[in-house]
Amino acid sequence: MAKAKTKKTANTQTLNLDNILFNCRDILRAARNSGSFFEKRDMMLTLVFLRFMGEKFEDGLEKLEKKLIESGMNLDNPEVRSAFFESPVFEDGTHSLPLEARWSTIINTSAPGLNVALDTALHSIATTSQDLKGCFVEGTFTTRNLAPNDIKKLVDEVNKISHKAFGEEKDLIGRVYEYFLKEFAVNATKEEGEFYTPHDAVQLIAAMIEPYEGTLYDPCCGSGGMFIQSTDLVKSRQGDINRINIYGQEKDAATYRLAKMNLALRGLSHNLGETNDSSFTHDLHKGVAFDYIMANPPFNLKGWYDDNLKDDHRWSDYETPPESNANYAWILHMLSHLKAHEGVAGFLLANGALNDGDTIEIRKKLIMNDKVEAIIVLPRELFITTDISVTLWILNQNKKGSKKENRRLRNRENEILFMDLRQWTENPVKNEGKKKVILLSDQIERAANIYHTWQNEGTDGQHYEEPELYRSVGINEIESKGWALTPSKYIEFIDHDLDINYEKEMARIQAEMKEILSQEKKSQQMLEDAFKGIGYGIE
Repeated sequence: MAKAKTKKTANTQTLNLDNILFNCRDILRAARNSGSFFEKRDMMLTLVFLRFMGEKFEDGLEKLEKKLIESGMNLDNPEVRSAFFESPVFEDGTHSLPLEARWSTIINTSAPGLNVALDTALHSIATTSQDLKGCFVEGTFTTRNLAPNDIKKLVDEVNKISHKAFGEEKDLIGRVYEYFLKEFAVNATKEEGEFYTPHDAVQLIAAMIEPYEGTLYDPCCGSGGMFIQSTDLVKSRQGDINRINIYGQEKDAATYRLAKMNLALRGLSHNLGETNDSSFTHDLHKGVAFDYIMANPPFNLKGWYDDNLKDDHRWSDYETPPESNANYAWILHMLSHLKAHEGVAGFLLANGALNDGDTIEIRKKLIMNDKVEAIIVLPRELFITTDISVTLWILNQNKKGSKKENRRLRNRENEILFMDLRQWTENPVKNEGKKKVILLSDQIERAANIYHTWQNEGTDGQHYEEPELYRSVGINEIESKGWALTPSKYIEFIDHDLDINYEKEMARIQAEMKEILSQEKKSQQMLEDAFKGIGYGIE
């Protein structure tokens, strides 16, 4: 009976992704030759990539065979196999994998041969699929050469991760990346390329600018989370993700590979350029204009400038951004890539960009040219690796009356919407090493509704406000505040202390103190009486 009970418990136990990743982390930490954080992370992500590509191939193969059989075709016919099975990509977008690259081959390889088998799989994929080439570093596993027992335990743990259980509705590669970021590199900085934009922040941007179709660009795309969240939003609204064309660029080589993995696993076609490179010194999409831009650039990036950028076309109509900080270089880079009469950008920047003294002339011209549509300050504790306060900027090339989806937009020229969400900190995230909050879906929806209502016909922009939350402001008032874009300069904040009835409050406090003193006096008297009863006195 005890055996049967144990078996039942094991069979019904729910797999937990965090537990699996915790086990992987411990295996890598204990293993000899596992390398640096970056090498550990790369091994994990590459294993997950092979696992999912293999599982997707098996699912795609099964669907294709079923469809052909239902169509009356003979699967043993060489012509049928040549026409349908030997293509690098099946008709539904599934990548065909050679036998040696399939997860079923890897998981059945004995422990001593696993390192070689894994690198053989990577080489095979790189030489047979142009789309998947560049997603990983060939030789990853034989270079590290983990002991047979260690690599076998790692592969067995990854085998527990199924895209059916974990990957269809979540940015799984991003979750793995985020997990290892927190566990191995809590102190990493965005300049090092080790930064993961929280899902709720990405969802907020997507909900605001609604990139449902057309071209979507991210000049510092990281792990590709902006693209994933945007397409997830489209799918949630029964939209067609094939109507979105993805373009991006990433400077860090490892993060570039991560983005390609992430998009390949999702079956999203994309153009991230032929290699990793800087968007400033080597713009891989120079001259291309996009419908939408979503980005989370490195905050206050130094070392971005070189002398060749002095007269760059991206800031020919503005001043050259300061060499000490790339915030406005990112703004002008993105503005240069927006379609002239309809492009919209939503991106995150450190709050210092709202009122920097050395960028005032650029900011002034951006406002006078009517490029800034909304400024939204976010809660401080949204991010894992930084406590820096962050702002969501929205640029719009067309603030005139127009139509978007099923909404009619009013003329918002010479107006900017300011929002302050710093008080939305009531949703703490548990089990984090530092204080962290999350924006819930209803909060994201409320923020987006505030913005969209302000845009819509029928709204009076001169009187659109709610104290301590949002306010629509005209350009003349912004000029009077020295071209600052700090929301607290425009949104009314109520001094709640003025609502206090001090006489009533003092009377209440005095009554409470009187009661406390009375109770203390009674307690003292009881002690004295008790000690007198046994022959002791109290001085």
